[in-house]
Amino acid sequence: MKNVTLKVEGMSCNHCVNSIEKALKEIGAAGKVDLAAKTVEVSFDESSVTEAAIKEAIEEQGYDVV
Repeated sequence: MKNVTLKVEGMSCNHCVNSIEKALKEIGAAGKVDLAAKTVEVSFDESSVTEAAIKEAIEEQGYDVV
């Protein structure tokens, strides 16, 4: 398993947390959102999920990965 921490702009509430964590789960990754730090810690298996796919899943929810 690989772990990455991504800086994400635009998150402000629990709905944001839920939508990001759900989107990551749907592609086979596990995410933990920290609203205060504006980060998402993601754990994933590199053989089945790419970092690009993770960023795309977050951005599709309307947030900016910076």
